[in-house]
Amino acid sequence: MKKAIIGLAAALLSTSILVTTVSAETIRWARASDALTLDPHAQNQGVTHNFAHHIYETLVDRDVEGTLQPRLALSWELKPDDPTTWVFKLRDGVTFHDGSAFTAEDVVFSLDRARSEKSNMRQLHVEVESVTAVDDLTVEVKMVGPSPLYIDNLTNTFIMDKTWSEANNVVEVQDYAAGEDNFAVRNTNGTGPYKLVSREVDVQSVLAINEDHWAEEKPAVTEIIYLPISDAATRVAALLSGEVDIVQDVPVQDIDRLAGTEGIKVETGPENRVIYFGYKFGDAPLASSNITDRNPFNDPRVREAMELAVDRVAIQQVVMRGQSLPTGVANPPFVNGWTPELDAFPAVDLDRARALMAEAGYPDGFSVTLDTPNNRYVNDEAIAQAVVGMLGQIEIDVTLASRPIAQHSPLVTSSETDFYLLGWGVPTFDSAYVFNDLIHTKDGSYGAYNAGLYSNPELDAKIKSLGTETDLDVRNATIAEIWAVVKAERVLLPIHNQVLAYAMNDRFTLPVHPENQPLMSSVTISE
Repeated sequence: MKKAIIGLAAALLSTSILVTTVSAETIRWARASDALTLDPHAQNQGVTHNFAHHIYETLVDRDVEGTLQPRLALSWELKPDDPTTWVFKLRDGVTFHDGSAFTAEDVVFSLDRARSEKSNMRQLHVEVESVTAVDDLTVEVKMVGPSPLYIDNLTNTFIMDKTWSEANNVVEVQDYAAGEDNFAVRNTNGTGPYKLVSREVDVQSVLAINEDHWAEEKPAVTEIIYLPISDAATRVAALLSGEVDIVQDVPVQDIDRLAGTEGIKVETGPENRVIYFGYKFGDAPLASSNITDRNPFNDPRVREAMELAVDRVAIQQVVMRGQSLPTGVANPPFVNGWTPELDAFPAVDLDRARALMAEAGYPDGFSVTLDTPNNRYVNDEAIAQAVVGMLGQIEIDVTLASRPIAQHSPLVTSSETDFYLLGWGVPTFDSAYVFNDLIHTKDGSYGAYNAGLYSNPELDAKIKSLGTETDLDVRNATIAEIWAVVKAERVLLPIHNQVLAYAMNDRFTLPVHPENQPLMSSVTISE
């Protein structure tokens, strides 16, 4: 804790010095947490992607309306004589930050790297059979079968420079869960609108405009000072004092106060993200429980009892100050496969919950540790604390273990947690993204975030079929079948869909992005 306070003080001190010296083109951007790594294929995590989007670029992207748009690829289409092959025409005249030319070979290298064994992005490319450079500006991606929605999977797959990667020995992706390091963790060479100038992990990163970027219109913001400030009160105080210009993670309790403060404005909007709890499946006893001969979570009656004990509406009203949308399904309303019926959730019923616990053989409850991040989602630790109290009403004794996301994430990806809080965004806007990562058996490229090790071979087969099903009616029927099982078996315990708020100096305008990945290059500045 002492080290964290010293680091924060250093960050704010350096920023304070800049207050009197920076020009109007500099923006000081504060978030609750830092990017986990700069290796662009090592972590499929929102904060990490958001930072990387300023430095690296993808073939396609989404605007604030959620619409796909060209980025490094000018066009994409299925090959006329082969519906299993996507053809990408690339943007000409693009250079990496070191001046080297961007070509199709970089795309081939990057897509192959992103689908390699150590990549945390590989589940998005499981249907890819091969990637080929036809010429310097044309790439063909051969799929194992027709994959009409593959383009939706590319919005967070960043393109690296093949030559730079080979020269710096980063052909292989960083193994984040194993604590591995490589040159790409703290060094970058992208094609994006900003270049990395300096980086102090969890303290401050500085980006400068890429004057050679391909876009005709240059950003109003020419320098970005990125400040991870985990303490909510400190973030808000820094905005009010003028030490930062934009706070992306605004505490819900401060929204009204900030909106009513002269010189400050607040932008709000729904995020394409669900907050949920997951639990360990399997016959093996839980490592953190006093029940040593079996796993209480493996009993569906226990999972039903937990859902009946958790008061989503109270969390919305008290913890979130109304800034959330309670839900009964781990799938945001933006996403294909969501329905009002799936979104429904049962009313709190403690009597029935206690009866179910007794029927399951736990009339006196059991103990378990709940792992939660404390700097990643809106009020994440407070949500977890509320659920601890609610489960205590049915004799489940929960010990809360709260950590920064940098320490929480490896517990999830390595399945070293019995009970955990996580948030899940769906950048593809399709349910398959949820199924591939959270529901499919943890196996190879699938189940990367299936921390609870849920396994259903019948569902696995249906999930895999979604990748190559071309009949959208059949595909949507399969999605509905999968969701029906996931909900009936209570594979996850969804709480709410997150609502976002950005607060900023009123000279700046930054619209809320549904993926919570705003680009500082899109900021407009008033005189």
